[in-house]
Amino acid sequence: MNTSSITGAFASLQNDTFIRACLRQATDHTPIWLMRQAGRYLPEYRATRAKAGSFMGLATNTDYATEVTLQPIDRYPLDAAILFSDILTVPDAMGLGLSFALGEGPKFAHAVRDEAAVAKLAVPDMAKLRYVFDAVTSIRRALKGRVPLIGFSGSPWTLACYMVEGAGSDDYRLVKTLLYSRPDLMHRILQINADAVALYLNTQIEAGAQAVMVFDSWGGVLADAAFHEFSLAYTARVLAQLKKEHDGVRIPSIVFTKGGGLWLSDMGQLDCDVLGLDWTVNLTQARALVGDSKALQGNLDPNVLFASPVQIEAEVVKLLDSFGAPHAGPGTGSTHIFNLGHGISQHTPPDHVASLVTAVHAHSRQMRAQPSSR
Repeated sequence: MNTSSITGAFASLQNDTFIRACLRQATDHTPIWLMRQAGRYLPEYRATRAKAGSFMGLATNTDYATEVTLQPIDRYPLDAAILFSDILTVPDAMGLGLSFALGEGPKFAHAVRDEAAVAKLAVPDMAKLRYVFDAVTSIRRALKGRVPLIGFSGSPWTLACYMVEGAGSDDYRLVKTLLYSRPDLMHRILQINADAVALYLNTQIEAGAQAVMVFDSWGGVLADAAFHEFSLAYTARVLAQLKKEHDGVRIPSIVFTKGGGLWLSDMGQLDCDVLGLDWTVNLTQARALVGDSKALQGNLDPNVLFASPVQIEAEVVKLLDSFGAPHAGPGTGSTHIFNLGHGISQHTPPDHVASLVTAVHAHSRQMRAQPSSR
């Protein structure tokens, strides 16, 4: 599916701080965006969702998806927007029947647990996901170059967890049973998922995404050997197929594995630009381990945002100081993108997010004004 005919000319980027940090170039402040920044903690999001009638009604409507993506950008001086969508759009397009009940997580009508179900799987026709690509183009136009737009997908392993379990899980019993008892079937699922995710992200790039992110939300539930075989290897398969440039412009890639701190040195070998970190990872140690080969993204505990603005600022200072002074001057080096260690809670006070963004921008600018000790 070629989306180039619908994209046309986009406005030039006014704030490229996030892109520069992804590419390990010097910036005048540490950029910040938040996982799930367009979401239920914002009253304007809740109002739009009520109009849409359901989560998928929101995600599949170009105007609504554009509106909610821009809501946090209109409210806060964030340095990037992220497409409003869901990680499970790809298996839904495979015919598994995605639904969201109010107050519950996602569910699939058809779980993938045996040979017959696996045999039916195939990389979906991207035309079935046209609503996502239309939203990407619409959002990119509506942003008018204010900040870059991030596209995303779930990782092959994370998608497989939902596909086999049929929903979220506390113990991953069904997917791990399949993994250990029929690794051949699990590898087949993951191969199809990896190729589908790569095509999906590339089509988002063609539609206007300026960076792409792979969410390996459930990589951390795996045993060590299983993580390498069933998660990391297939994330690598996605990255190997990704466009690194589009229309002559570099497109950075980000990989976030929740619970992946144990494997940071292995993830440092991935062919991506940025590694996202959850809140259990020490930024000083992560920077020393990964070196200058990757930018790091993260990793404030989302629950810090329930503390007072003064305490939020103190935690921001602590986290920025733990990374230390980022690369300055020409060339490339070690850089940092501020984010949470996972998605923002729906119960977060919106004013506390304003305090967070202000603190990140202010302290990171102050750090750059001081002589570096690194």
